[in-house]
Amino acid sequence: MAKKISNMNQLQKALMPAMVKMTDTLAERVYETLNHFLQEYYNSYNPTSYRRQFDFLRSAVKIKPTVKGNKVVAYVYIDTDYMGNYYDATGHQVASWANEGLHGGTIEGDNTPHVWDDTIENTVSNGELLRLAVDYLKSKGIPVSPK
Repeated sequence: MAKKISNMNQLQKALMPAMVKMTDTLAERVYETLNHFLQEYYNSYNPTSYRRQFDFLRSAVKIKPTVKGNKVVAYVYIDTDYMGNYYDATGHQVASWANEGLHGGTIEGDNTPHVWDDTIENTVSNGELLRLAVDYLKSKGIPVSPK
């Protein structure tokens, strides 16, 4: 059944459930991609002098979307506070090194990804999230076309 919409507030209210679901779908894609590159990072180096704790591998976080005013916001990030088992390095340092393709700050692995930059490149910069958003909105009967 069609809804009668006579002002912008009603339009916003009508679109909000679709926007929340779409935002969740987009955040999930970023989260999956981040986890892919975290795994690739671990696969690129086999330490011989220490036993891995796997904290960095499990550090990706996705926060469910929330409505903030007229926006829907979701967060995907590396929880550097989760990584408390490292000697002589903070979680932030470990994540920064991983984004430079380094293990332990100095060792380059084989084909080591730049974890965060590669995630952004493979979701945002290449237009994938925009394509997913357009496809999602079209699937809900909302006519859109990217510029």
